[in-house]
Amino acid sequence: MTPRGPGRRPAALPSWLAHPLRWQRGPVPWPAVLRGALAAGPLLALGIGLGSLEFGVLAGLGALFAGFSDLPGTRRAGVVQIGLPALVTAFGVLVGAVTQSALIGWWALPVVFALGAASGALSVVGPVCSRAGMHGLAAAVVGMGLQLPGGPGYKAVCFLAGAVWLLLLRLFLRPPRPAGGALDGERASLARIFDALADALDAVGGPGAEAARRRLSAALDHGDEAVRLRRLSRRLLRRSASPGEILLAERFGVATELTDAATALLWEARPLPPGTGDGPRRLAAAVRTGTPPGPLTVPETSAPGTATPARAVFNAMMLHASTVFARTVPATGCPEDAAPLPARGPAPLMRRRVLGPVGREYALKVAVCVTASAAVALALRADHWYWLPLTAAFLVKPDIGPLFSRVVNRFFGTVLGVLVFTALAAPLGDGIWWTAVCACAAGALLPFATRHYALQTTVVTIMVLAFVWAGGDTQAALPRLLDTAIACAIVVIVGHLPRITGSTARVGHLLAVAQRRTRDYLGYVLAAAAGERPEQRRVLRRAAYSALGEARGAAETLAAELPSRHGGNGDWSRVVAATERIVDATTACVVRMEQGHPRPSAREGAQVDAALTAVADTLDGRAPAAGPPKLPATPECETIADIVSELHFIRGIVAGLPVTARGGRTARRPVTIAAPGDPKPKADNRRDQDG
Repeated sequence: MTPRGPGRRPAALPSWLAHPLRWQRGPVPWPAVLRGALAAGPLLALGIGLGSLEFGVLAGLGALFAGFSDLPGTRRAGVVQIGLPALVTAFGVLVGAVTQSALIGWWALPVVFALGAASGALSVVGPVCSRAGMHGLAAAVVGMGLQLPGGPGYKAVCFLAGAVWLLLLRLFLRPPRPAGGALDGERASLARIFDALADALDAVGGPGAEAARRRLSAALDHGDEAVRLRRLSRRLLRRSASPGEILLAERFGVATELTDAATALLWEARPLPPGTGDGPRRLAAAVRTGTPPGPLTVPETSAPGTATPARAVFNAMMLHASTVFARTVPATGCPEDAAPLPARGPAPLMRRRVLGPVGREYALKVAVCVTASAAVALALRADHWYWLPLTAAFLVKPDIGPLFSRVVNRFFGTVLGVLVFTALAAPLGDGIWWTAVCACAAGALLPFATRHYALQTTVVTIMVLAFVWAGGDTQAALPRLLDTAIACAIVVIVGHLPRITGSTARVGHLLAVAQRRTRDYLGYVLAAAAGERPEQRRVLRRAAYSALGEARGAAETLAAELPSRHGGNGDWSRVVAATERIVDATTACVVRMEQGHPRPSAREGAQVDAALTAVADTLDGRAPAAGPPKLPATPECETIADIVSELHFIRGIVAGLPVTARGGRTARRPVTIAAPGDPKPKADNRRDQDG
C-alpha cells in the first residue's frame, strides 16, 4: 500500500464498487410502517383462520406488491401510485393463471417473452407505469408457477383484494390532519417548495448552488403532481373548485414566480445578503400552520453591483407574496384552473416513448432475461420454477440502481433472508400461525428497508418464504437461494451482451430529449412577443427540467455501472449540468427582458436553436440534417453569450462520449456546433463544480 503523504487524500473506491454500500437517509415513515404491519400479515392470518390458505397467500402477496408502491405523498397520489399497479398486477395474475391452465411447461415461454417485452416497454413511460409493468410481469410469473387451488378469476380477485386492503389503510389510517385540513397534502408540498427556495437562495454564489436548484426543481415537480391529482379528482366528481383550492392555487403561482427570480439569481451567481431566505421560510411556516406570515422584508445592502435585474424581480415578487398571503379569500375572477401553477409540461407521447429506442432496448432486455431465467428454471425443477424468472424480473429493473449493485445486493440480501427465516423456522416449524406473525413483522420493516436494496431484499425474502411455507412448501429456503444465484448470473451476462442492451443508448436518448425540451423552452422565450403567456413559458421550463432530471438519474446510474470495454462510461452528468445552466440562463433572460433589457436578435436565436438540435440528433445516434450550424461569434446579449459558452462546453464533452448509433454499433462521433472560424469557448469557473 502506498503511504499517505502530507495532504494526500485516501484513494476512493470506484463508483461501481462503492454504490452497493450506499444507504439512503431520511425520517422513518411511521404511518407506512403501521400500514405494512396491518397489511399482508393479517390477511395471511385471516386465510389461516378461515381454512382458506390460498386466499391468505394470494391476498398477502397482493398486499406485498402494493406495499412497494406505498410511497410518500398525498392521499390522492397514493390512489394512483397504488391503484394503477394493483390493477395491472391483478391482470398479470389472471393472464398467468390462464396460461398455467392452458399451456404446460415449455409452451409457456413465448408468453413469458411477450409479457416481458410489454412490461419493459411500458416501464419507460414514467415511475408509476414502471412499477405497474414490473409488478404485472412478476404477478404473471407467480400466476403461472405458483401451485394453488382456484380458478384464474378467483386468484386475480384475491390479489386485487390484498392491494385494495392496503389502499384502504392508506386512505383511512393516517395521522391527524394539520391545520391544512382537507388540503394537507397539497399544503405540505407547497411548504416544501418554499423551503427548497430558501435553501437555494442561501446557496447562491456558493459551491452547492446547482444542487440546491435541482432540489428546488424536484420540489416543484412533487407540488405540481399533488395539485394535478386534486384537479383530476375534482373534475371526475364534477364539482367546482372551493375557495380554499383557489387560494392554494394562487399561492402555488407565487411559488413559481419566486422560483423564476431565484433561478435568475442562481445564474447571476452573486452572493445575497444574509437573511434573504428568511422570507420564503416564513411563507413555508405560514402554509403549514395556516397563519399569516406577517410583513415580508427583503434584506438590503449598500455594496456596489447588487442592484441586478434578478434582485429587482425577486424583491417585487416578495411584495406580491405579502399581498397574496395576506388574503383569506381568493381574488375575484381567479378560478383555480386559470392560476399559474407549476407544471411539468406536456409529456412525450406514449407511443413515441414505448416504441422509441429506450422502450425497445428495455423491452428486449427484460424479455431476454426473464425468458432465459424461466427456461433454466423449467430445466431444473418444473414444479416450482417461478422464483428464478421472478428474481430476474426485479433485477433487470434499472430504477433500483446500477446492474452490478442490484445483483450484489440481491444475492447477499437473499442469503441473509434465508438465514433469518431458517433460524425462525427451526424452533417454530410445527405450525403455520407463526408465519402470519413473521409476515407482520417483515411488513412493518419493509418501508424502512427501502433505504438499501439488500435490506429490502432480506425483508421481502422473509415475507415470501412465510407465504410459501404457509402454502405447504416447507423446503423452499435453499432452492430459493440457488435460484437467486442463477438469476443473478443470467442478468449479469445478458445485461452486458453487445447488440442487445446498451446503457449508453438509453442515456443518450434521454439527453437528446432533454436537449429538445431545452430548445423548445429557449425558442419560445426568444420568439414570443410582448403578449406571451407566462403559464405556457413555465410549462415548457418544467418540461425541460423534468427531462433533465430523468437524464441525470440515468447518467448517475450509468456512472456506477461496471466500466465498459472503452475504459469508462462517459461523462454524461457534465452534459446534463451544462444543459441545466442553459435552462437557467433562459430563465434569467426572461427576467432581464421583463426589466427592460433588449430581446436577443432572431439570428442569434436561430443559431442557438440549430446548435441544440444538432447536439440532440448526435446524442440520439442521428447525423445532423444539415451542415454544422454556426454559433454567434460575439453575442449581443449576456445570457446568449453564456448559452454559447455552455454549448461549446457540451461539444467538447460529447466529442469524447461513446454514442450508440443506429444499427447497434458504438462510435465516437464529435458534435460539430461551430464553424472553424468560431472563437474558442470562454473560461467558466462554475464547470469545476461538476468534475
